[in-house]
Amino acid sequence: MNSFNYGVEHLSIGKVIDIASGKLKGTINKEAAEGIHRSWREVEKIVHAQKPVYGINTGFGPLCDTSISEKDTSLLQSNILKSHSVGVGKPIPQETAKLMLITKVQALAQGYSGISPKTLERVIWHIDNDVIPVVPEKGSVGASGDLAPLAHLFLPLIGLGEVFAGNEKQPAGQVLKEHNLQALILGPKEGLALINGTQFILAFAIKAVERLNNALNVADLIGAMSLEGLMGSSRPFDARLHAIRPYKGTKYVAQRLASLLNGSAINGAHINCNRVQDPYSIRCMPQVHGASRNAWLHLKELTEIELNSVTDNPVVFSAENTISGGNFHGQPLALPLDYATVAAAELGNIADRRCYLMSEGRYGLPKLLTNGAGLNSGLMIPQYTTAALVTENKTFCFPASADSVPTSLGQEDHVSMGSISGRKLHMVLDNLEYIQAIELLYASQALDFRRPLLSTPVIEACHQLVRKQVPFIDEDRIFSEDINQLHQLITSGEFEAIAKEAAKQHHINLNNDDEFGIY
Repeated sequence: MNSFNYGVEHLSIGKVIDIASGKLKGTINKEAAEGIHRSWREVEKIVHAQKPVYGINTGFGPLCDTSISEKDTSLLQSNILKSHSVGVGKPIPQETAKLMLITKVQALAQGYSGISPKTLERVIWHIDNDVIPVVPEKGSVGASGDLAPLAHLFLPLIGLGEVFAGNEKQPAGQVLKEHNLQALILGPKEGLALINGTQFILAFAIKAVERLNNALNVADLIGAMSLEGLMGSSRPFDARLHAIRPYKGTKYVAQRLASLLNGSAINGAHINCNRVQDPYSIRCMPQVHGASRNAWLHLKELTEIELNSVTDNPVVFSAENTISGGNFHGQPLALPLDYATVAAAELGNIADRRCYLMSEGRYGLPKLLTNGAGLNSGLMIPQYTTAALVTENKTFCFPASADSVPTSLGQEDHVSMGSISGRKLHMVLDNLEYIQAIELLYASQALDFRRPLLSTPVIEACHQLVRKQVPFIDEDRIFSEDINQLHQLITSGEFEAIAKEAAKQHHINLNNDDEFGIY
């Protein structure tokens, strides 16, 4: 198995997902081990010198002026894990909690946090053995780090809390005993180092970058299918048009759409028609999908910076040089997460408009995409669902980062609420994936009404995949079953994979630029 060296190598979004899935193994090499050990020894020097340093021999938050004796510095660290474990709500997904563990190791292994090698080894044991702590979804304000979720994440180190082992929720202490492991006794600063940081926000950002990337790619594919079903024009995707307004995302989408449609018999059949312009939801896909891609690029860039950053406080450069700063503050990710939420919602918004357009009975398509409209409602009501999901997404678009509620008796008087930004984005993505499944239902049906004309190899491969799961609609049936089948095709990655394979076989350039990837 390929390995990744925590703390000394650059961690990409693709790599962290590969570590979580077991495709890549994270290790501590000699260089990282030396830095970790050095930082740990510097904290011990601070304790012995009895020099007041926040969180090592002082209380926390508004108790920062309260001195802690040398003999109580260890108890202080276990107390912080217990007292800060105040999360509520459902557990976050196991993969997300695992990403929190991995990203915390990457931050601590850089050698500025005073963590002991033994503690870091135990965290890595949890990752390697898929013993994943139970972390409630709510309770972080996203500054001072994600205190509550991180406290729950690391309770198992001291034998407390719960873990998922074999997909079953079990007491952490019991699982440790089964593996002949003892609960750890944390040293000075270790509890604070574990719970200070943005790893909850970051884990949600990592998954959002992956999911939104898939949704963006799928949006172009389904949008091209819808265009063909509506007999729209490919002229708006001409490279010359986008060279004179050269946003990265817009140019990228235009090139993909032009490649997807090049050589289509459907497109060629109406090249001299008297339709001057298509509606915006067809014509402006490069501008709308492209704007969402620009937001995705911004989120990806900042997420990768955070992945390779130290978000602890205080930061230990040496026993004589510690800095109490604000690297734990979640604002750098909160803002782009809110921006990406709007970007994801807009993909759903424009997809709903295309569904509506295909159901109107225009451009040679039958009303509601059925030949027997009247006795059969056809594809009338699935668009109600897209309308409901689009509206629900709009309610999630208020930026959590626009608000701040002071905490810690005013010591922490501005917080990011980035944890809420991260969770909200995934709610929007959940809805978007269903909207895309419904558009795929409409687009596939519309394409069938263009037979015997065929589209391009990629679009035909996508259509064939759909028809293996969902037959042509000639009379009413329970459409939720079709929607769920198509949703599975999209979220599993199978739909995009088929498109990529067809593009490869037929030498079609879908513009697989590294900048728009996750590695």
